[in-house]
Amino acid sequence: MTKPILQRLGDEFAGKVEFLPINADDSKELLQRFSVYGIPTVIAFRNSEEVARITGAQNESSYRSIFDALAQGKEIQVTMTAFDRLLRLGAGSFLAWIGFTNGNWLLLGAGAVLAFLGVYDRCPIWNALTSKFQSR
Repeated sequence: MTKPILQRLGDEFAGKVEFLPINADDSKELLQRFSVYGIPTVIAFRNSEEVARITGAQNESSYRSIFDALAQGKEIQVTMTAFDRLLRLGAGSFLAWIGFTNGNWLLLGAGAVLAFLGVYDRCPIWNALTSKFQSR
C-alpha cells in the first residue's frame, strides 16, 4: 500500500533525497541492525545519523513532509492528519466517559491514554521530556 507512494516520492525527489527500499524478507540482518519491528518502517538519515522514524502505513502527506525536510535540510516534523487527531481524541474521550460513568478505572485510563495520543505531539511537557531522553 505504501510502496507506490514512497516510490513516487523517491522519483520526485531524485537527486535531492536518496530513497532505498529494502525488502524485509530478504534483509533480516538489516532489520535487526536498525531495530525494525514493524512493517512498513521508514527511517530517514542525514549525515549517517537517524533523524526520523515512522512505523506503520501513513498517508502521502506524512511521507512527503519527510522528503521535503530532507531535501531542504530542515528538521523533520511528522504531524498527524486532522482526521487522525479527532478520531483519537473522540474515541479516547468516549472510552474515558464510559469508564468514568461505570466506575471502570482501567477503561478510563485506556481512554485517557488514547485521547493523549491525539495531542501528545503538541504537548510542551511531553516534548520537553522526550527531548531529554533523545539527547542521551
